[in-house]
Amino acid sequence: MTPDTSTKYIELNAFLKVVAKVAATGGQAKVIIRDGSVKVNGQIELRNKRKLHATDIVEHQGKQYIVTEEVTR
Repeated sequence: MTPDTSTKYIELNAFLKVVAKVAATGGQAKVIIRDGSVKVNGQIELRNKRKLHATDIVEHQGKQYIVTEEVTR
């Protein structure tokens, strides 16, 4: 039986802080998200705890970041 990997995720605020290094703190990540400058899969995302899964694309200030399985829990 293969393990279910569909439940592996990283929250958007953690991704911006730890992986993309767009924010220095969780609070700063929250402000960046709430100001409407972050897109997930082409849509503006305002939820700081949005669950990101492998292959999701995060955009901020013209840069794109692809979520990989290595960064999901």
